Amino acid sequence: MKNMKVAFMLVGLLVGSSLMAGHAESEKLIESAKQEVGEMTPKELKKMIDEQKKVMVLDVREENQRAEGEIYAPSTLAITRGNLEFDVLNKVKDKNAVIVTYCRGGSRGALAAQTLKNLGYVNATSLKGGLKGWAQEGYGVETGLGVTLLTKEQ
Repeated sequence: MKNMKVAFMLVGLLVGSSLMAGHAESEKLIESAKQEVGEMTPKELKKMIDEQKKVMVLDVREENQRAEGEIYAPSTLAITRGNLEFDVLNKVKDKNAVIVTYCRGGSRGALAAQTLKNLGYVNATSLKGGLKGWAQEGYGVETGLGVTLLTKEQ
């Protein structure tokens, strides 16, 4: 039963972001944000975490989406994209902190990183591909069932 739950979560993670097709105006806004703040690859973030570099991993997904799992790092924070402007200034005081935002597929993460830059956080960037990109690289996703890995069939 646990394996089935994990399989359904991973399928939802992979399929869910493709169902959220945007409008041309939205896509242009997101691409502009990505260019402005840059994107860190999952491999780069994993290396920083493994080498115990100082990095804040910021989950900006909605609370119900967090059941899909999260990226485990020594320093993590979860603030929904809709509350970011209101909560982050009280929770992250260091404007020079390295902050990597993520969502399910990368779009809201990019917009969140752009907002952080506009609020004065000079080292904010987003995770390329979001949680989906992280999982597709084979990195573990922490769930209520433990660490889950996405594997590809050979």
